[in-house]
Amino acid sequence: MMDRIESWKLTLERLRTAHTVDWDEAGRLAAEIARASTDTTLRQAAEQAIPILRQAAHDSEAHDITVAAQRRLGVVLEVIHGLTAPRFGRRNALPKKLTNEERARRTLGLPLAVQLTCDDIHQAYRRLAKTMHPDRGGSEQAFLDLAAARDVLIHPGAHKDA
Repeated sequence: MMDRIESWKLTLERLRTAHTVDWDEAGRLAAEIARASTDTTLRQAAEQAIPILRQAAHDSEAHDITVAAQRRLGVVLEVIHGLTAPRFGRRNALPKKLTNEERARRTLGLPLAVQLTCDDIHQAYRRLAKTMHPDRGGSEQAFLDLAAARDVLIHPGAHKDA
């Protein structure tokens, strides 16, 4: 499949940089991409490009139509570039599981790598409790989660990591 995407990419780049674009060829290419692509974003971009590319093939003298067709080709090419760009790191790796303390810090909106005092924790708790309290329109579960996060940070040894 990557070979096919690479050939589409080369053809699209050739079409975009040509002095006069062969809109019939561009329409056929977009139809092929829409029919054969397994990526939904690429398929949708190609499907949306087909009507304007066909219109440009019939009326290549209309400047606004050719500009719109050029833009649609650019969108399809951008999607292909996104699919073929090198990705760094481990692919399909699950994100690192957070500890109870890290989850509590995120819940309270506190930074992960900073030493916290009890006052910092209480301030963050009070700030969020004002908006999350059930009497102020917040949900009961969100308020309980907030209180649990405060407890985890104030008494770190009392709670085991899940």
